[in-house]
Amino acid sequence: MLVLCYPRCGTCKKALKWLDDNGFEYEYRHIVEDNPSREELEEWYEKSGLPLKRFFNTSGLKYKELGLKDKIPGMSDTEVFDLLSTDGMLVKRPILIDGDRVLVGFKEAEWETLK
Repeated sequence: MLVLCYPRCGTCKKALKWLDDNGFEYEYRHIVEDNPSREELEEWYEKSGLPLKRFFNTSGLKYKELGLKDKIPGMSDTEVFDLLSTDGMLVKRPILIDGDRVLVGFKEAEWETLK
């Protein structure tokens, strides 16, 4: 199990605490220092079954600075993956990868299904 987080993110802290409290072993990856690659993002997107826009950290400063809310609808998937792979602060977190299962963001009810 791999978990991508940003250490100062409150949601990431909650997710890691939940994993620890529930006895999960996981590999931690700093989402900014080791940003997901385009290939990883494409693979996780396919496995997640989520809309591509769910992979964006829409509450982040970078997202707002770049005006992505208005730009993303006109972008191709290729352009979106290329953009996401440039900066970990653009990517929604935490991301949990467990085999063929990918969870984006922390919703305790979703994570409960890992048990």
